Amino acid sequence: MKIALDAMGGDHAPKEIVLGALDALQKYEMLDKIYLVGQRDKIEAELSQNNGLQHAKIEIVEASEVIEMADHPANAYRRKKDASITVATRLVKEGTADAVVSAGSTGGQMVAALFGLGRIKGVSRPAIGCMIPSLTGGKLLVDAGANTNVDVDNLVQFAQMGSIYMNCVMGMTAPKVGLINNGSEETKGSELTQAAYQRLQELPDLNFIGNIEGRDVPAGVADVMTCDGFTGNVVLKTMEGMGKVIMTMLEQEVMASARCKAGAVLMKPALRSLKHKMDYAEYGGAPLLGVNGVSVVCHGSSKAKAISKAIEVACHCCESKFVEKIKGNFEQQREK
Repeated sequence: MKIALDAMGGDHAPKEIVLGALDALQKYEMLDKIYLVGQRDKIEAELSQNNGLQHAKIEIVEASEVIEMADHPANAYRRKKDASITVATRLVKEGTADAVVSAGSTGGQMVAALFGLGRIKGVSRPAIGCMIPSLTGGKLLVDAGANTNVDVDNLVQFAQMGSIYMNCVMGMTAPKVGLINNGSEETKGSELTQAAYQRLQELPDLNFIGNIEGRDVPAGVADVMTCDGFTGNVVLKTMEGMGKVIMTMLEQEVMASARCKAGAVLMKPALRSLKHKMDYAEYGGAPLLGVNGVSVVCHGSSKAKAISKAIEVACHCCESKFVEKIKGNFEQQREK
C-alpha cells in the first residue's frame, strides 16, 4: 500500500505529520511506501531529527506551496498549482499512490479531490464521513461539514455511501441508518427532512431505522447518522467540546478534596479508558465519500497518533475497495 501524505497540512505540520508517518511505518506491515509531499528542506529537517532521513519506505515529493486554512479553497487551488494537497492528490490520480491523507484545509482537500480525482458517476455531492464515539462504539456521521445546503437526493446518497462504508471498511452487516432530526416521529422536521425520510424508507437495500434526535447520537442508536453538513459539523464540534469539558470537570472534582484524590487512584484505569474512548485521534481520519479515489481528511490539530491512525484508515479503505463498491451501487441504480 502506498500513501501520499500532505506533510505541510495541519496546525502541527510538518513535525507531527512526519512523526505520524514514521509511527505508521513501524506499526502497519501493509505499507510499502509513504510519499511525504511538501517543502523538501522542512521535511528533511524533521526526518533527520527522528532518524528517518534514510528510511527505505519514505520518499519526499517536492511541493513548494500550501493551501492555508484562511485561503478560499477554489481560488487557492487555481492560484497555487504546486500546493502540497494538490500534488499529493495528483499522485493518486496518476496511480503512483493508492490514497491521500491530509490534515490541512478541508475545503482545499475537497476541491483537490473534485478536480483531481473527480466524482463517482451518479454522486451529486461528495460528503465527509466522520467516525465519532458513542456508548456502543464508533459511528459514522455523514455529512460532517462539506455541504451546508443540501437537497433530498444529497441526503439519500449520504446515507447510501455511509452504509456501504460501514459495511465494507468497518465490517458491519446491514448497518442501521438514522436521519438526524428534531424529533423521532415521521412527520417531524422540515419539508426537506420529511421528504428524505420517505425516500430513505423506500430503499430496499438500506437498513433505515427512521429519525434520530440529538441525544441519540452519543447513545449510538444508529451506525450511520445522516444530515446536512452544517448540522453535522455542529454535532461533531459539540461532541468534541463536551468531551473536553467532561474530562476537565472530572479533573477539577478529583482535585477538590483528599477523599476524591484517594478515590481517583482506584478509578485511574477507568478514567484512562474513558479518555481513550473519547479521543478523536483514535478514529484517525474521515474519508471523502463519493470521490473517485481514497482521500482521507484529518482534524486540523492532528498530532502524530491521529496521523498514524488516518494512514491506517486509508489503507483499510483501499483494501476494502469501498470506492469500487460505491461505484457499483450507483451503476445499478442508473440501470433500474
